[in-house]
Amino acid sequence: MTSADAFQQLDLRVGRILRAEFNQRARKPAYRLWLDFGPLGPKTSSAQLVAHYRPEELVGRLVVAAINLGTRNIAGFESEVLVLGVPSSTGEVVLLGVERDVPLGGRVY
Repeated sequence: MTSADAFQQLDLRVGRILRAEFNQRARKPAYRLWLDFGPLGPKTSSAQLVAHYRPEELVGRLVVAAINLGTRNIAGFESEVLVLGVPSSTGEVVLLGVERDVPLGGRVY
């Protein structure tokens, strides 16, 4: 398999955060997120974003997520997608951003 083939297997899509709340049961501080992926429907994610974001700042934000990695139960919450970010200089997650409004569910290529 070439690296291009491997990348094509990863399904990265744009979604909009509809709701964010602190997950009290998480071992590491995390938010429970509800996202809209347009024609792909709503999805949920657990994300360790508390160092740089408040829940109200996340609502309405466009994010990039891997949607085909399977579902995991994280501290009692079903996490269906992996919201993507990069570590800050101190190791906390900073979200990857989308600079313009694009259709929800749009595939990253």
